[in-house]
Amino acid sequence: MMTLEQYIKELLFEYECVTIPNFGAFLTRSYDFIINKETGEFTPSRKELTFNSLLTSNDGVLANYFALKQKISYEKALRIIEKESSVWKKKLKTQCLFIGELGKISLNENKKIQFEPYGKINFDGSAFGLSSFSRVPLTVNNHAKINLPFTKKEELDFSVDIKKNFFNKKYLRYAAVLLISLLISSSSYYFIEKYINNQIIINQQIAQNKIKENIQSATFNLGNLNSVIVSVDVVKNETKISTTMYSVIAGTFRNKSYANRKIKNLKQQGYNAAIAELNPKGMFRVAYGRFYSRDEAIKLLYHLKYKLNKDAWYLVEK
Repeated sequence: MMTLEQYIKELLFEYECVTIPNFGAFLTRSYDFIINKETGEFTPSRKELTFNSLLTSNDGVLANYFALKQKISYEKALRIIEKESSVWKKKLKTQCLFIGELGKISLNENKKIQFEPYGKINFDGSAFGLSSFSRVPLTVNNHAKINLPFTKKEELDFSVDIKKNFFNKKYLRYAAVLLISLLISSSSYYFIEKYINNQIIINQQIAQNKIKENIQSATFNLGNLNSVIVSVDVVKNETKISTTMYSVIAGTFRNKSYANRKIKNLKQQGYNAAIAELNPKGMFRVAYGRFYSRDEAIKLLYHLKYKLNKDAWYLVEK
């Protein structure tokens, strides 16, 4: 039987927030790749792990995944998780808690939870298999000093041996050709290696774009539709609209009628409530609000949790 820590780790590759009911939540934060032009060091994009002990409300993600993997009911899975979180709380009072490959949780001097991630896992799937590396820049010394032995003027011999001079010139030509060949080979190797690396990066990008196209095609396949000709005026200043939605979730429901009832209740309170993206089990997520701006969603989340003391969590819909 796989441990709860393993399921949490697997979910963190897909979700930005994985909540353990009555215990806390693990969250990931994204960072772009970095290229240090001075040192030549490349650091791939990554997602770093944090822990928030204030996010304790069950959002159904972990329990649904646990039930699916163990082939048990959702209710039984939730009971197992709550029992495990209770054990973790008791251990935490007297000792450090090691959460699988994720990190260490302990209490500080003020009896507040602190989390130390191991940092061994990059939860960014787009950087799978990549690691940091450095390229040593090619340097050419154009000012190499050649030390020649000192020779007195009277010791110089300017006599010419025609036969010896002929062979020397012949060998010098061969040496020059060989030297030029070596220089061309070494230069070609450098530029070919650089070209291959560039092609690898380009092909990886093409593959990622193809995967995204396949996912969109599979998700939004509406069948065969009749072609529609639409006349559109050309607008010079085009604005790109992000398709990513940032939602603040109020709850998850199996029955759509319950979800609609929750939406009606939230709208009466003044929230622009709506149904967000379904969870992996097909359950309905009801959002306090859905935004194109991540900052707006975070502001609403903080307002709900820390000013109104309401249960809510953050979801990125792609």
